[in-house]
Amino acid sequence: MRLLWLSALACNGNAHSLLNYPGFQEWQEDFHWLYHPLLPSRYTFPEIEKGIEGVEVLIVDGTLEEGLIKNRLPYRELLLRYGDQAERIVTVGTCATFGGIFAQGGGGRSGLHFEGDEHLKGYERFWEKTVSLPGCPVQPEVLAGTLSIIRRRDPLPLDTLHRPKYFYAYTIHDGCTRNEYFEYKIDEHHFGTLEGCMFYDHGCQGTFTHGSCNKILWNGVNSKTRAGTPCLGCTEPDFPREGLWRTPKHMGIPARMPLGVPRRAYLGLAGIAKAFRIERFTRPLMEDEGG
Repeated sequence: MRLLWLSALACNGNAHSLLNYPGFQEWQEDFHWLYHPLLPSRYTFPEIEKGIEGVEVLIVDGTLEEGLIKNRLPYRELLLRYGDQAERIVTVGTCATFGGIFAQGGGGRSGLHFEGDEHLKGYERFWEKTVSLPGCPVQPEVLAGTLSIIRRRDPLPLDTLHRPKYFYAYTIHDGCTRNEYFEYKIDEHHFGTLEGCMFYDHGCQGTFTHGSCNKILWNGVNSKTRAGTPCLGCTEPDFPREGLWRTPKHMGIPARMPLGVPRRAYLGLAGIAKAFRIERFTRPLMEDEGG
């Protein structure tokens, strides 16, 4: 399958992420790079500007900006030319999907179809063939896996933001090793430690962020929450949010509830859970039993 990767305002994080895919060498045997900013490709970027044929999948990376020029041509011109030609369009990373970090720098910046959670109409003709892969950066398994599904032309169920459900139907909370601390409302957490939930005080957004970080571990080893750092919600339209690493509260109660949990039910469960005192949660996990 023939791929064309077009970068707008980007840090190359998504391109580097793909290079960390464990099976990259074998995986790319099924793909042909017409152009990629970091990989050997059939064409140079000036040749892409002149015009080529045969693009099957267009990969859009980075925040779009009004009037952006790539080398000599407006980025929009390239996007329209190859977007029309491609069978599928993949927005890779949160910047290309929702605007992301670069969209914080001024007006006229957005993702391909979204500015935050606002659905834009500028490229509406591409909407039905677009797949959204947010992440800062996107997990390599998510990008490589999605492209493989597209190549095989297998069914690819999408959510309302056009994220593949195979990878985004879950929340980061699903698979988190701190779930027992969350259930029993144990929030005595310190950054980098194994104990405690980070939802109550340190702004962890895992309970309302869609992604597979605790199911498909980064580098096969770890995730933010497993390492003792709160989830920052990087796959969601409102990333980056203000006030990271703190949990907004009203009268001591988190202002935002986990996805699908009514506030009244949450308060009832929290009151019951806090009544328990479980001995194994009262000491550090790595502390000697007799210490």
